[in-house]
Amino acid sequence: MTGIGGVEMGAQAARSRALAVLRVRSRALAVALLPAAAAVILLVGGSTGHLAGGGWDVLRWVVSVLALCVLPAAAGVALVVARSRPAVTPTVTVAEESAPDLYRMVRDLADRLDVPAPSAIALTPDCDSWLEDRTHPAHGPPPAEKHHDDLAGPGGPARRRSAAAPVLVIGSPFLWWMRVGELRAVLAPVVAGTGPSAHPDIAAARRFIRGLDAAVAVASAGRRDPLSRVACAGLGWASRLLLRSCRGHAAEMERGVAAAAAERAQAVDYGLRIVAQEQVGLAYAGWDRLLTRVALPAWRMGRWPSRLDVGVVAALTELSRRDRLAEGFASRLGERPACDLLEEPGVMDEAVSLLAARLFHGGPAETGADWSPVGWEEYPEEVVDRTWRTDAARLHRVLDTLGVRRAAEGAAPGTDGPTLARVLDHLTTPDAASPAPLTAGSDPHTATETGSGPDTPPAAPDAPTDAPHPAYGDHGPSRSPYGDLDAPQPPYDDLDTARPPVGDSGASRPPYGDPDAPQPPYDDHATPAATTPAATDDDEDDLADTTARGAALAAGLMAQLAREEAEARPVGARALSAAPGPAAGPDAALWDDRALPLLPLQPPRTGREILTAHITAMVCCAAMDTAGAAPALDWLDGPSLLFDGARAADLAPSVLSLVETGDPGPLRAWMTELGIRPEKPVRLV
Repeated sequence: MTGIGGVEMGAQAARSRALAVLRVRSRALAVALLPAAAAVILLVGGSTGHLAGGGWDVLRWVVSVLALCVLPAAAGVALVVARSRPAVTPTVTVAEESAPDLYRMVRDLADRLDVPAPSAIALTPDCDSWLEDRTHPAHGPPPAEKHHDDLAGPGGPARRRSAAAPVLVIGSPFLWWMRVGELRAVLAPVVAGTGPSAHPDIAAARRFIRGLDAAVAVASAGRRDPLSRVACAGLGWASRLLLRSCRGHAAEMERGVAAAAAERAQAVDYGLRIVAQEQVGLAYAGWDRLLTRVALPAWRMGRWPSRLDVGVVAALTELSRRDRLAEGFASRLGERPACDLLEEPGVMDEAVSLLAARLFHGGPAETGADWSPVGWEEYPEEVVDRTWRTDAARLHRVLDTLGVRRAAEGAAPGTDGPTLARVLDHLTTPDAASPAPLTAGSDPHTATETGSGPDTPPAAPDAPTDAPHPAYGDHGPSRSPYGDLDAPQPPYDDLDTARPPVGDSGASRPPYGDPDAPQPPYDDHATPAATTPAATDDDEDDLADTTARGAALAAGLMAQLAREEAEARPVGARALSAAPGPAAGPDAALWDDRALPLLPLQPPRTGREILTAHITAMVCCAAMDTAGAAPALDWLDGPSLLFDGARAADLAPSVLSLVETGDPGPLRAWMTELGIRPEKPVRLV
């Protein structure tokens, strides 16, 4: 009875708040019609002789003119609110024929929870799951209503899918990392949210708020001509006013929906759901490390890993092996993985991987000469080696522009090529400023080579078991949309609603946000901003602790990177093509290419970080060409340098000593110990 009472209380609270939102809409309509109603009364009174006189005539004219101004304006605002395209999350739609077992599992969940089944299933490159309403006409025709009597479970006849039901969006890392039972337990409270979502008042309130949010975005797009600017200003003012009036009620409505869904799901796999939440935390950690340490270097090289979800399994396996965070991991591998619910998991993984590159990096929407997929077995050579040699080549080009000599006077013949000694000699300053305390800079490129597979993680036989590794949740200098698992989670939305934990919310994710915040323009041809802009005041402050030569070299590298990214930007800004593509791909109809990347993983790198990364790359090139080192991939730390199958010791402090104080002593000692010869030319890209 407690669960039933909780469901009723949560649903009742959500409905009452939905009615409050609809009352705001009704009051706005009443205010818009008030001048017209007053004008009608005055005109009727004048025609019947009851409101005669000069004063009444003037009032009639004033009120009539006001009504003629307010009515078209209100009609225009209402039209924009009704027809504007609400924001939706870019996803990869999973067709039922490509995942019948997954649809059967979700439909069985809906039957057990006595709620409508979701109208469709989609995947997102995110560690979260939610319901999303896509019934707006701008999102395309709703799926046709179908009968699924042949897929009915043993508990009774199958439920007919409603075309108006929301779409179930599932985080793709969950499918590859979790077992079938764990995924079912995590999705139970999410699917339970289709019940409150089907209530007419809640659905109408959500449509109204999403329309207001879309209208704010349209108004913020701006126009060039003065008349359009005035119209957009009025539209934005009215939409923001209504959104502010609905803010508190909408937040409480979503809380009520989430509470009702969580209470309804208590009876379904409750014990297993508690265990599955531990795997949700692991998925967050592994996915974050994979994106920031492994995928991002490849994206910067114009390559996109085509099996990110397979990679997250490998990363989490390595994390469990190193830190022993997943108890009973071996027994879990014996259970059926959730990705087996897909007919072609490799195709889905590739589509989600391309979407992740689009969202987090702003890459092109389709494969091309400068944007091609890369497999995990090719990653060390195609990404790690190329990244280091490209950075080293850029470093020497900037040294050429600064007029730095290729070789010292009296040097042996054949030593005028691109050498590490040239870099060390240039940055070594005998009159350097007093040493500054070492600060945490960019992590060195570290990792181990592996293979790939649909579920079993690729092995990393060359990774030493006793090598030091970052602690669980340590993300280094990179910024991630997920962040530390122990840190406070970002807000659910800008309506002061706390974002519910994964698997404990059946509420739809509201696409609306802060009405006062600047909205991105609705431009399908917008280009991503450069991730390495020219030097700013913050960059100058960051380079204040470096030597004069180091600061000049960092400024040259930043300018060179900015030019290269500006040249590549038109390629990365192409809109999704309507040409036939693979069997599965991002939903082109849902895209608004406003400003990419939509969810950048990192802030722009500082000058000191860029200089440190380029010097580290040059050291790694010298190690590979003169000491027999090899590039490799580590699933948690990214690019790695191996000596005789073992990871090289951390060289970040030695590089920082050179960058910040001009002292090459620690770096030379590190290279001498490993047999690296800085005077030998290296091969560049």
